Amino acid sequence: MNKPDLERARRYVFARLAAELPADLPYHGIHHTRDDVLPAAEKLAALSKLGAEELLLVQTAALYHDLGYVERYIHNEPLGAQLAAETLPCFGYSPTQIKVIEGMILATQLPQNPNTFLEGLICDADLDSLGRDDFLETSHNLREELLLHGVELPLKSWYRQQGDFLRTHKYFTPAARALRRGQKLENIALLEKLWSEQAP
Repeated sequence: MNKPDLERARRYVFARLAAELPADLPYHGIHHTRDDVLPAAEKLAALSKLGAEELLLVQTAALYHDLGYVERYIHNEPLGAQLAAETLPCFGYSPTQIKVIEGMILATQLPQNPNTFLEGLICDADLDSLGRDDFLETSHNLREELLLHGVELPLKSWYRQQGDFLRTHKYFTPAARALRRGQKLENIALLEKLWSEQAP
C-alpha cells in the first residue's frame, strides 16, 4: 500500500485555494486554512498526544475542510469531503483513512456535532479563534464577509449575536478547553462591553 503523501496533498489544496477561492472571503480565505486551522489542529494534536497516523488524518482534514468554498459558499463542507474522497487516493491515502477524513470535514458544519475524538478536535481547531486574543479581528472579518454575501447586521446586533454564540459554544477536547477557555470568557466580556457601548 502506498504511504500517504501529506506534502502533495498540501500543495494541491493550497494551489486550489490560492487560484480558485473568490475574492469576497475576508474570513474564509486561504489564510484561514493555512495560518489558523492547520496550525491549531497541529497544536491540539500535540497537546492530545496523538500518534503519527492520527496526526496525519487531522492535518489532512484541516487542509481540506474549507476546500468546498472554491465552488460554493453555502453547505460547502459536503463538497470539501467529496473533493477529499476524489483526490486523496492519488496521494496514497487508503479508503479507511479517507472515510475518517470525510467525517472530520463534515463535522465542522454548524452547528458542530462531532461523533469521534478526531472530529471534535478538528471542530475545535476550526473555531480556535473564539478563544484567542485576536478574536475581535477575526469576528469583524466574518461580519464583513457576511455583508459581502448579503447578510447585513448592525454592529450592536452583531456583538449580541457573537456573544450568544460564544456563550453556547463548547470546545470538545480537553486540550482546547485548557488552552482557550480563559480567553474565550474574556472575549465574551469584551463583546458585552462593546454591545453596551453601541447606540440602539
